[in-house]
Amino acid sequence: MVTFKAKSRKQMIATLIIDDELHMRQSLEKMLKSYCPNVRLVGKADGVKSGLKAIGQLHPDLVLLDIKMGDGTGFDLLKKLNDIDFKVIFITAYDQFAVKAFRYSALDYLLKPVDPDDLVEAVNKAETVSMKDLATQLNVLEEQLVSGDRTAGKIVLKTHECIHIIHVHDISYIESDGSYSTVFLINGKKIIVSRTLRDFENTLKDQGFFRVHKSFLVNLMAISRFDKGDGGFLVMGDGDRVPVASRKKDQLLELFEQL
Repeated sequence: MVTFKAKSRKQMIATLIIDDELHMRQSLEKMLKSYCPNVRLVGKADGVKSGLKAIGQLHPDLVLLDIKMGDGTGFDLLKKLNDIDFKVIFITAYDQFAVKAFRYSALDYLLKPVDPDDLVEAVNKAETVSMKDLATQLNVLEEQLVSGDRTAGKIVLKTHECIHIIHVHDISYIESDGSYSTVFLINGKKIIVSRTLRDFENTLKDQGFFRVHKSFLVNLMAISRFDKGDGGFLVMGDGDRVPVASRKKDQLLELFEQL
């Protein structure tokens, strides 16, 4: 079980649950009380209209927000607010593309049925997330969900200094450094983010990216050539060399045949 960081009572997170399923609201309430000792549940609502009223009255620090509800979506609710002064964790039923859209936007989400460990981790993370970039991230998320376009999407890359909105196909390759990754862009720029290579692989594998080595994920369309010497390596469009693991060579050559 993920442990929740202890805080003083005056710093407890005022939390509001907005979900149109009664059993879901009850389940989340029980998990918050059992596993998140510095979360203070201030209320529950069952839709857009009741959620807006609850936000206005209760002024939560954090909202657990269902995406699809009887009288609209979580996006509809957020658009009706002049100012979003709370953090958001979305709740969604499993859908492979929806999950991918959240990964592109770098916003936190929970899959139904919600696992207690996932809930604790998401709430812990919400404490450290800045709200200043929320509007930008929401735009990217909604664009992905509404358009359903898997070929020309944007991805959010968050650093300590700022948030970058990058077209997926502007990425040349990504290099792993433990729990961090360095994203190398076709224009020569690089961005270091606190995100694993495995996460990037799961997000981008349907966008023409292939993991050629335990430490490298490449955009197949950004490859200039494949040199078989020196153990095998790729030369990217900007001249950078990326090693290819021996076990990946045959699969990589098959992918080249399909381009």
